[in-house]
Amino acid sequence: MTALRVLGRCAYSASMLIVSGESRFYLEQAMDWLLTDGTGATVQSGKTTAAGLYLDRLTPDSEYFLTVGDADIRFSTLQCTKAIDPRDFGADPSAEDNQFAFQAAIDAVPAGGALIVPKGVFCSGPIFLKSHMTLHLSEGATLAAISSRDNWEILPARNGSGRVLGTWEGAPADSYAGFITAIDSEQLRITGKGTIDGGGDRGDWWSWPKETRNGARRPRTVFLAHCNSVVMAGVTVRNSPSWTVHPFHCVDTSFSNLSIQNPSESPNTDGLNPESCCRVDISAVHFSVGDDCIAIKSGKRLPDDNSHLAPTSDVTIAHCLMEYGHGAVVLGSEMSGNITNTRVEHCDFRRTDRGLRIKTRRGRGGQVSDVHLKNVVMDRVPTPFAINAHYFCDPDGHEEWVQSRALSPVNATTPKIKDITLENVTANNAATAGAALLGLPESPITGVSLTNYHVCFDGQASPAVPLMASDVEAVLGVPLLVEHATVTTDNFSTQTHEDTARC
Repeated sequence: MTALRVLGRCAYSASMLIVSGESRFYLEQAMDWLLTDGTGATVQSGKTTAAGLYLDRLTPDSEYFLTVGDADIRFSTLQCTKAIDPRDFGADPSAEDNQFAFQAAIDAVPAGGALIVPKGVFCSGPIFLKSHMTLHLSEGATLAAISSRDNWEILPARNGSGRVLGTWEGAPADSYAGFITAIDSEQLRITGKGTIDGGGDRGDWWSWPKETRNGARRPRTVFLAHCNSVVMAGVTVRNSPSWTVHPFHCVDTSFSNLSIQNPSESPNTDGLNPESCCRVDISAVHFSVGDDCIAIKSGKRLPDDNSHLAPTSDVTIAHCLMEYGHGAVVLGSEMSGNITNTRVEHCDFRRTDRGLRIKTRRGRGGQVSDVHLKNVVMDRVPTPFAINAHYFCDPDGHEEWVQSRALSPVNATTPKIKDITLENVTANNAATAGAALLGLPESPITGVSLTNYHVCFDGQASPAVPLMASDVEAVLGVPLLVEHATVTTDNFSTQTHEDTARC
């Protein structure tokens, strides 16, 4: 049986999901699809090998009928009050910087309207979107960040009313604005088959990963702050200066049928990092990045003011492909405001350093709980599942009070991790440990359950350290590495093959 689901709609496109059998990011077999209009006339047709299907070049305020296999669904595109062409405001692919032309075009978009970027490469400085608009990048269109940061706007750590705008690794900090920024926007859509190029491979962004320039931290490519009801679908986002897509204190955000691509050597170029957000849906997204593919965060506790902390809750990740990142799905290490109710289903993890990864340390406080991963296949992921409560992040991360395995007093800065379930997981060509869990003696990890969890170790791999904490030895082919944690298993198995093709 096949089922269809609408992931997101705008006036000119629709983002769909095909649920068929045990399919994950890719379908078990290619499927034909047919799109007809309200009269039954064929609009588009094709064949797809992926569970995500993005339909572009649709007509606003129109009814469509999609058929895939034995399933069909009826949907309508949204209205568009007016379509704006940035070239009417002076945008030109031959221009060195189209920032002012694009900003003028955005300002001219009426509520319910769209800015349609045509085919071509448009270089620009950072631009700011607004509520009740669509930014639609046509196929073959590229918005490319300029290499110079001389006139790049800097967001202050807090605005005049004290609310956080600029942020870096979970704490308020003056930061360069995102290449695409939206603040206090609602009913915003970023769609199309075009590309947003953050320009990280140009200029000097990647040469100062943990420093500041002009007193500011590096920008994200897409930064959504204090937004409500945002849909981002179809586009490719690449070459980010730092984190690629960063929703911050947002509610009801949807990300689907995206391609997020950064070079493997690019520093801290996480793919998609929801921070202090509620109700986030990430579906049919392909990640290949220089750091974590998805990193869920909720702010970092500071010694004085923690008014920036807020929880992240109700995150759904489904039918995604994560590859070549440090971690596939990561929670923390900035998790002081709590992370609850995260669900990961029907995904593929390939060649990431770790699969599901939870990381924190003393001094963070906060809680990670109700994390559920189901129907996931991993390949060449050295450590499929890792929880580390001694993560040696920050300048003091190696100090004795952080890394000591002796009991410490429990207080508001003590993190807690509980209720983590993994079910129907196959990890092929693993290396270090089937699961590696290192808790705090004063706050052990509780409620971890592994059901139908099968690991095949690569017999030709070399020993490696499974967790980024002090005094952790390199291991090879260990089924379970557990300290200060309780784990229950049901149908848990491991094996080792010298022939990786059989693993």
